[in-house]
Amino acid sequence: MGEQQLSYTHTPHAARIIISGGGTGGHIFPAIAIARALQQLEPDIQVLFVGAKGKMEMEKVPQAGYPIRALDIKGMDRSSWWKNITLPYFILKSILQARHILHDFKPHAVIGVGGYASFPILFAAQQAGIDTYIQEQNSFAGKANQWLAKKATRIFVAFDGMEKFFPKEKIVVTGNPVRQDILSENISKADACRFFELDPQRPVVLVVGGSQGARSINRAIQQNIELLISHHIQVIWQTGKLDFENIQQFIQSKAAQARYLSQIKLMPFVQDMAKAYAAADVVVSRAGAIAIAELCVMQKPAILVPFPFAAEDHQTHNARMLVEKQAAWMIADAEAQEKLVHVIIDLCTDEEKRISLSEHIGRLAIRNADQRIAATILQDLKRRYRELSFSVSTNTNHHT
Repeated sequence: MGEQQLSYTHTPHAARIIISGGGTGGHIFPAIAIARALQQLEPDIQVLFVGAKGKMEMEKVPQAGYPIRALDIKGMDRSSWWKNITLPYFILKSILQARHILHDFKPHAVIGVGGYASFPILFAAQQAGIDTYIQEQNSFAGKANQWLAKKATRIFVAFDGMEKFFPKEKIVVTGNPVRQDILSENISKADACRFFELDPQRPVVLVVGGSQGARSINRAIQQNIELLISHHIQVIWQTGKLDFENIQQFIQSKAAQARYLSQIKLMPFVQDMAKAYAAADVVVSRAGAIAIAELCVMQKPAILVPFPFAAEDHQTHNARMLVEKQAAWMIADAEAQEKLVHVIIDLCTDEEKRISLSEHIGRLAIRNADQRIAATILQDLKRRYRELSFSVSTNTNHHT
């Protein structure tokens, strides 16, 4: 996962944009979606990513075809204060690295999508007088973004009521970008079930804990798996890498009962989420903002189990926003072991409840967030930099 060594050849009259952030798929996939939307509107645009050394963006971004530079930055450890003693050193070092990147690439704008790398590059860009844009994914804004917002050009948000965190005049409600493969897939439940070798006549629950998995969700499913099986519920189960081998051994120990193997599709990471969503009657998920955006677009009845240690407990805030709109159910992480499987069975066996959740969550879907963000940025740059020669369509109307 090494950094690409780059030399920059600037194309005259082409915009140059840095997109920073990462750490999880919830930051990386939207960042790539924004980059592709920028290129669709302005093919000559030059996009450089900036990520955190050793994090998954250093692998995923080059796979998507984009160059990336790394910063020596790490996040705050909320479990033990003493582990943060070296944090000021890494912040200062990464800001100096960010200044070098800005000097080399000479961007017209910097976009921060969240994650460790966003703060140093946005801070350095603001000091240098470069336009900065914040894409705040969550319903409860982080402290760093609130602080950076004072000098930001615009803040793109996905939820209403964000003026309690940001200057109202800078807010643009765009929604959260969703992966193109999820937007473009058009597959029936029957075909999706056949892809996973499941019975389309029986209910399917998709269990995902984010790209890293979720231990509390995994334990709740594992310890109550026989109850799910007895109700003929099939499971597409993304365990994450850390728990996969342990759960795989557990399932294989049940191999004498063939139904275990036929009803459970176990994997550390679901490569084709579009088909997994299509197959699912119910989705169990953490409450990250991008996961919620995908559930809205796919109109899936969802049981959300917020990660309780997320910064500012933003996942609980995200989940509550949906619960208040009758668009999802929520179970606290501490109650997952006791309640989760019973709630799954309740929802899988009640079509009326599933239809109601699907209708309400579908009303919140925004399918073109990446295009809205890209068009707004390019329009701003066109007004500010006369030498940029591109033209930008203003057709960024909401369509849900």
